Amino acid sequence: RSVGELLANVMKTAFTRMERIAKERMTLKEIETLKPQDLVSIKPVVAAIKEFFGSSQLSQFMDQVNPLAELTHKRRLNALGPGGLSRDRAGFEVRDVHYTHYGRMCPIETPEGPNIGLIVSLASYTRVNDYGFLETPYRKVENGKASKKIEYLSAIDEEKYYIAQAGAKISAEGVFFEDQVSCRKAGDYTSKEPAAIQYMDVSPKQIISVSSALIPFLEHDDANRALMGSNMQRQAVPLLFPDPPIVGTGMERKAAYDSGVLVKAKRPGVVTHVSSTHIHVQPDGAKDPSERDLYELIKYARTNQDTCFNHRPIVREGDIVAKGTVLADGPATLDGELALGRNLLLGFVPWNGYNYEDAILISERVVKEDVFTSIHIKEFSTEIRETKLGPERITRDVPNCSEKALEDLDEEGVVRIGARVTAGSILVGKVTPKSETETTPEYKLLNSIFGEKAKDVKDSSLRLPHGIEGTIIDIQRLKRSEGDDLPPGVDEVVKVLVAKKRKLREGDKMAGRHGNKGVVARILPVEDMPFLEDGTSLDICLNPLGVPSRMNLGQILESELGMAGYLLGEHYSTPVFQSASAEMIEDKLEQSGFSRTCKAILRDGRTGVPFVNPVMVGIMYVLKLHHLVDDKMHARSTGPYSLVTQQPLGGKAQFGGQRLGEMEVWALEAYGAANTLQELLTIKSDDMTGRAKIYEAIVKGEATSAAGIPESFNVLVQELRGLGLDMSIFDAKERQIPLTERDEELIAKQGSAF
Repeated sequence: RSVGELLANVMKTAFTRMERIAKERMTLKEIETLKPQDLVSIKPVVAAIKEFFGSSQLSQFMDQVNPLAELTHKRRLNALGPGGLSRDRAGFEVRDVHYTHYGRMCPIETPEGPNIGLIVSLASYTRVNDYGFLETPYRKVENGKASKKIEYLSAIDEEKYYIAQAGAKISAEGVFFEDQVSCRKAGDYTSKEPAAIQYMDVSPKQIISVSSALIPFLEHDDANRALMGSNMQRQAVPLLFPDPPIVGTGMERKAAYDSGVLVKAKRPGVVTHVSSTHIHVQPDGAKDPSERDLYELIKYARTNQDTCFNHRPIVREGDIVAKGTVLADGPATLDGELALGRNLLLGFVPWNGYNYEDAILISERVVKEDVFTSIHIKEFSTEIRETKLGPERITRDVPNCSEKALEDLDEEGVVRIGARVTAGSILVGKVTPKSETETTPEYKLLNSIFGEKAKDVKDSSLRLPHGIEGTIIDIQRLKRSEGDDLPPGVDEVVKVLVAKKRKLREGDKMAGRHGNKGVVARILPVEDMPFLEDGTSLDICLNPLGVPSRMNLGQILESELGMAGYLLGEHYSTPVFQSASAEMIEDKLEQSGFSRTCKAILRDGRTGVPFVNPVMVGIMYVLKLHHLVDDKMHARSTGPYSLVTQQPLGGKAQFGGQRLGEMEVWALEAYGAANTLQELLTIKSDDMTGRAKIYEAIVKGEATSAAGIPESFNVLVQELRGLGLDMSIFDAKERQIPLTERDEELIAKQGSAF
């Protein structure tokens, strides 16, 4: 069921409700005085549309990391949602690959985790018919000859026919070379003579999705790794200097073209003007010679995933363009071809444990030359509200702030474009009126003398959160007074965009196209990297142990063909299931002057001594994924605490601490680290007096460790008291320990009674 059908169902109920309300009003009100607008209420329809697009389970935030992510998200099929299955009730039968998926849904691309098999992708050639069924194209076979006629069949129609594979050998006229052709009918595979066959597949890649069709040598990869590969291509961050793969599948250009991120010519003509923001084309055959087609380019815009969307013109003035010619590249494309990563010189060689367990060793050249540098843009916003005590104000006059903290703000109190900001910098100076209940008589006197001037305000400025720095690239201000549509109670919204160039660093996740993912463990100086006999240093070292058990041999074949292409200056398209054979690759390697095995003698960069065995060296296409260490790294000294338990909050978003659970406590107990354990459970967590004392001691430089009673113990005692159990706590000398102020009063009373 498509979006339109789901929306139609929602609208149907909304209109029924609207009709019912109108009928009720007709019976209640006087007909003479009625106007049509008194009868009809549009509220149910508006509410239904808002609910459908705003909070429906199937209404999702578009995945905009790169063009491929956008394309695949739009081609997604979902078995969950209203009228669908629930995760818990879906068994293996529903999730598993079925023979009716052939040519309709991709058997490879599906998420890992609880949604596996419930969320799938459309296959490359699928179309949806008028009744909402998926259809896939087949070539008609007539009298044992494959014709050029294409027919679309649904899964129900297809079950009646014998269908040959796309790989069946045929002549240019469509005559089958073999007497027995392997074919399928419903779920069975048999061999039949050509005369008994009715249809034939159009292409070998019709059974898989766009994302899977971008993996070269897919047929040499294990299915699990192919799944990871197709999912990880969607997470590749658009780079500053993209580079199309040397070894592709021929789908790169088509995927980029149909993703919607490129600027394409609407009609043929001549380019008359090119700038970074506009392209003008004079159309052919225009009646008015001054008529121009104007194409606006998007510059450094933020996507939903904080990556950067930017158009670069690729035509020059005077170029003649046809309809549909690519005029400008988008993110992660180069000359109209999808370019999600970079081609790197790689060696499968262990290096001092730095590529143990899928870690990756990378050369400093990659960082210095901005090979994997990407731009990330974050948005921060603040609202100026009407409060009970008066409106909030944007101002430069922020209380208790040094002049240095305000130096980048303009006279209104908003940060200037181009300012470099770090964690804690003020982006928008804002003050909120304070309640006047906490005021003293003296203050009231001043207030009555000076009027509004001495009115107390508190600082509620928008500051840059922890762990973020960058440059301000844009400021947007929406004001109610200028007619902008804002939520009730909000007078103005200020949005600030902060951009940061992120180079590759230790902890970033990288991956190839075959599910071979890893984390950068060390960035090594170029001179220390292993090098070839001609002095070329490797860019990246992967662990050879990552290949055999995972059975993704596509990466080996890709590296070999990539090496040949790099040396010969050629780019290759090896379509899925029609890839280059091992012999072809070896011939290409021989032609390029490299060894047929693609192995070479490598020398250690530190000593110059050759490694014992020859090492497999090649060119692999590597992606930098969206899981960046800058977004995940987090540390806390002091910060916010939970109200009830007084323990530090959890998670990076709350600036929290690390969780110390039951099992961690057991580990420390088993080790016998008693003092460390006591510290972790008291002064580093919820012993309020103890942590105040220890902070003071650290500031003064004294040595002390005063562990007291944790607040969670107090919570327990209070809960027991709430159940009617009076609990008193005594120390070793049988003196009562007060837990609350009330306890102190009671102990004092008992003391005075004696």
